[in-house]
Amino acid sequence: MPPALSVVVPARDAAATIEATLEGLAAQEVPGGIEIIVVDNGSLDDTPERVEAAGVRLLRRERGAGPGAARNDGVMAAGAPNIAFTDADCIPTPGWAAAGLAALADADLVQGKVLPDPSATRQRFDRTLEVVRERGFYETANLFVRRSTFEDVGGFRDFLLEDDPAARPLGEDVLFAWTARRHGARTAFSEQALVHHAVFPGDLRTFVAEKGRLVDFPALIREIPELREHVAYRRYFLNARSAAFDAAVAGVVTAAVTRRRSPLLLAVPWCSQTARKGRRAGWPRGLVVVAIDALGDAASCLALVRGSLRHRTPLG
Repeated sequence: MPPALSVVVPARDAAATIEATLEGLAAQEVPGGIEIIVVDNGSLDDTPERVEAAGVRLLRRERGAGPGAARNDGVMAAGAPNIAFTDADCIPTPGWAAAGLAALADADLVQGKVLPDPSATRQRFDRTLEVVRERGFYETANLFVRRSTFEDVGGFRDFLLEDDPAARPLGEDVLFAWTARRHGARTAFSEQALVHHAVFPGDLRTFVAEKGRLVDFPALIREIPELREHVAYRRYFLNARSAAFDAAVAGVVTAAVTRRRSPLLLAVPWCSQTARKGRRAGWPRGLVVVAIDALGDAASCLALVRGSLRHRTPLG
């Protein structure tokens, strides 16, 4: 008799975190039982050995394919009518699987809650993930789906790799979920199905590099036009802050070209937002906060401009 739930975990060079993930999964209890499948995506560290030592089923893939392809392989090997996805840097809390299955009773696809690891001390540039509502991105750090829905969609597409095999995958989970929605899938959010995401140390360089990844966000908008209505700010901006920064840049450039001061009024919203954040941090520390935010906004703007041109899809 098949289990009630199959949990698929793609992993790549995850030796530092995979054991905590597997411990969290081993503690799950659901009527009918669960199976755990880790799909190693060509790790160069000892991730596979750690998975095998934990007695968990392991599938191996050649390095180079994206996480979407790894998840597809995991589902092909799974036997349950319901599938859960989490990542090798996430720790499911007790009751996660049961809560996700309960939410699937009235939905076809369920986004679960994601919070940073509460045991970690977070610094300014550290990287982690937080999902506290159904916001339209459907991160596979915590996602449940009926197998019938998965098969109806046809699985995940690492669409960026189709044009550039050397690209860093982005948004294959978003595309999967929105394709399911186009096919009529019912979606839901579960606060009780909670996983904790690892916190990774970062610095100014990694902060700027993460902003640079936005270069491929226009490609996501190209593949999923619905995001303009559900996620983008006023359809053509990543968010309200990016719109304010773009207006500020436009105002400064226009003022320089026309030698008039009035266009500088376009910079007022961004300057006001940034100054308020600086004041909350206190001076002189606030000056550092303002400088970092300005650098991040500039890096985001440049990435989105490049991406808009590269993917022929405007997004500011």
